Amino acid sequence: MTKVNLDAVFWTFRDACAHMKERAAAGDPGGSLVVTSSTSAIHGAPRNQAYAATKTGVLGMVRGIAVEHAKFGIRANAILPGWIRSNMTARLQTWDTFNEKAIGRVPMGRWGNPDDFAGIAVYLASDASRFHTGDAIVIDGGYTIF
Repeated sequence: MTKVNLDAVFWTFRDACAHMKERAAAGDPGGSLVVTSSTSAIHGAPRNQAYAATKTGVLGMVRGIAVEHAKFGIRANAILPGWIRSNMTARLQTWDTFNEKAIGRVPMGRWGNPDDFAGIAVYLASDASRFHTGDAIVIDGGYTIF
């Protein structure tokens, strides 16, 4: 789990930052790094500690990159999805008790869909967010605040 959720992000971001810094030195500063973390990074979930640890690590990485590379115009932000319909949650989607207890607690009253992230991803990748860095944006239908 750490190889994919944490190590792969680290190596990808390291190389992306190096490339963006080279571009900045050549007169083309800026760039945006956007990563998917999880609401597991900010709240507990039973039998999910390893996953939560990797997703929390990603948040620390985003903040460090944001501070270190801002002088090059490089931004780094994370999107934290809640309960989203995906292959990873397929088993839970058909589990009545889970839907009653967890999804029933989502103020918006439903599972999230992958397209619920399109707008925030476009914003973070675009120049519209040129002064937005080091953030962790929760998209969960209100689950974490309820």
